[in-house]
Amino acid sequence: MTNISEYTNLTALPDVWAIAAKKFSDILALHDPHSKPEVKLTFAQLYQQIKQFASGLQALGVTPDDKISLIADNSPRWFIADQGSMLAGAANAVRSAQADKNEIAYILRDSDSSTLIVENQKTLDKIRSFCDEIPLQLIILLSDEIPKTDDSIKTLNYSQLMEEGAKHNLNPITKEDDDLATLIYTSGTTGQPKGAMLSHGNLLHQVKNLDAVIQPKPGDKVLSILPSWHAYERSGEYFLLSQGCTLIYTNIRNFKTDLKKFKPHHMVGVPRLWDSLYEGIQKQFREQSPTQQKIVQFFFNISQTFILSRRIANNMSLEHFDASATERLIARLKASLLAPLHNLGDKLVYKKIREGLGGNFETLVSGGGSLAKHLDEFYEIINVPVLVGYGLTETAPVTNARTHSHNLRGSSGQPIPKTEIKIVDLDTGEPLSQGKKGVVLIRGPQVMQGYYKKPEATAKAINSEGWFNSGDLGWITPMNDLVISGRAKDTIVLSNGENIEPQPIEDACVRSPYIDQMMLVGQDQKALGALIVPNLDALQTWNKNQQLNLTFPSEDANREAIVNSDLYGKPVQDLFKQELNREVKNRPGYRPDDQIKAFELILEPFSVDNGMMTQTLKLKRPVVTERYQGMIDGMFES
Repeated sequence: MTNISEYTNLTALPDVWAIAAKKFSDILALHDPHSKPEVKLTFAQLYQQIKQFASGLQALGVTPDDKISLIADNSPRWFIADQGSMLAGAANAVRSAQADKNEIAYILRDSDSSTLIVENQKTLDKIRSFCDEIPLQLIILLSDEIPKTDDSIKTLNYSQLMEEGAKHNLNPITKEDDDLATLIYTSGTTGQPKGAMLSHGNLLHQVKNLDAVIQPKPGDKVLSILPSWHAYERSGEYFLLSQGCTLIYTNIRNFKTDLKKFKPHHMVGVPRLWDSLYEGIQKQFREQSPTQQKIVQFFFNISQTFILSRRIANNMSLEHFDASATERLIARLKASLLAPLHNLGDKLVYKKIREGLGGNFETLVSGGGSLAKHLDEFYEIINVPVLVGYGLTETAPVTNARTHSHNLRGSSGQPIPKTEIKIVDLDTGEPLSQGKKGVVLIRGPQVMQGYYKKPEATAKAINSEGWFNSGDLGWITPMNDLVISGRAKDTIVLSNGENIEPQPIEDACVRSPYIDQMMLVGQDQKALGALIVPNLDALQTWNKNQQLNLTFPSEDANREAIVNSDLYGKPVQDLFKQELNREVKNRPGYRPDDQIKAFELILEPFSVDNGMMTQTLKLKRPVVTERYQGMIDGMFES
């Protein structure tokens, strides 16, 4: 681990790379095994290319405080462009090249960008018609395609820019903590995007303080899969690279192969990612012989009891803070008795699972949404440490995180250094005592400066005392851990006035092997309903075991095109009723109003491609509701 104090006095984020280049000179910084040709850059080479990119921008007329739109996806060149634009003195506005063209056009206009850095010619062609409406002076392609000569705006490709940079010396620009570094547009799940203004100080807070959560070593391997432009992945990359780690780019197609090939030590991801790994492992279990499945299930049942007993004994169970000394002693004895069987399970079963994930994982950092209880439990059983963090784009983003030494499952951990958390009443705004649920407010050096050119939205989000309203609901444990219980705006209010937080119930239900994805519905209704994307592979196995001879579409079928299916037959309906009832009733804090009285099975998964999930795989509830409004209405007609 590098000494964080080396970065203590920095006021500009790009200055981190000068220090890292000296300290980790020959260590591999960025590795993209899937680009053609393959890209490998040491820390010394990376810093040199960042400087060259910045010099090229300055030579082409980019001045301090200019805004640069960076519309591109994960690659070493993205990182060079990101830090090169800041080193040149500019602030950047970032978004994926896959984003809708109208959204990109909005960001270009709203951010007052004078320069556009774009993934490739294809992306530029998508938005080219908007460019003439904006006073752009320069366009840079991150590819090496030859720019079109008839373009009215000066356009260069990556190599041409770097050649220009090589001819000029960098003009150093001094930046202070409160100078704007980037605009990250929060498209979120609904509404017009707002540009969160993150300063150099906001981003440096993460670099200087995330060692409180994770302590990587120089040369540790990190697999990168989330969008680099997103606050969560971005700050994770800045911190991990500042510690001398090697960042290896992967993607959904190559993810599981790359786990085994590169054997990463750390990874930043979202719950959906850990769920996909879990489901892959469950699929392998289902393919084993009945005897093997019984052995695996035996060890998992033992280990479930073991880890719960261990948590209670160590006062690390959310549901057992009130346990007496006698109950803790009994739990400790039970854990001691079960430890040998758990260890045998580790030797025979869990070790093989870890090897399938590369075998070197020291830390999985999970954020961007709540982690379902069964996933938290599963990774604890197989001894792959999952540290859940919390934060928002507007907080750069991390405010809270679990750590290896204080990993309270079900929580989002304690505040990281220099961060304050306060829970207030949803209606009155009055502070609530420990243990009471309300709206989460945040104050600290990572809180954004505001929304760009939106003073009213800024005033609504950040009060006069500097407290940022997260819009999340949560409570504080006796040990100062934050527990998130849902989004205030996601709350479903039934016709009897009961408030239901959908996420915990959804997390419980997707524990069923037959449920791949789910969204709870029921606003203003007498009871809850659900839209369910079934796990077709698990249903095929169930169908075979039940000898029903039902016909199901294959997992790789065009699900959107399938309208009629035996999925809607009575045996399948009964199966899902049984699964929903069991999982809902088994979750902590169950109430009768939590019961799901109606549901519909849909074949098309929620995804980024069909617009029903954000880039960080959060459900866009309003979009899904609009898409399936007729189906939802039909659930509650009888």
